[in-house]
Amino acid sequence: MTIYEVMGEQAIKELVNRFYARVFESPVISHLFKNDIEEIKDKQFRFLCQFLGGPQYYIEKYGPPRMRMRHIPHKITEEARDEWLRCMKDAIDSMDLGENLSSALYNCFPKLANHMVNS
Repeated sequence: MTIYEVMGEQAIKELVNRFYARVFESPVISHLFKNDIEEIKDKQFRFLCQFLGGPQYYIEKYGPPRMRMRHIPHKITEEARDEWLRCMKDAIDSMDLGENLSSALYNCFPKLANHMVNS
């Protein structure tokens, strides 16, 4: 069973909302998210569904993720990576997912976040 199947789409949407509430308040990374908030959330939701083992919603609407390429225009430092991960961990921890699912979910992100660092 995938994390997507365990969580379901409603919980993934809630995670996206909680995550971006933290991101948009962050003095470290909020400047990286200046596009349409709803579009940003839609992309993240679609990506996470796919990334966590669900339907390929991101590909259906936006094409192949190619996340590193899509993030190249933005200066992403190790500090920004750490803050992104902190926001994600806080968002996950704010949900009632249980310790095992919370850990499994969070552990999906450090490798991906490392891959985005480009400065």
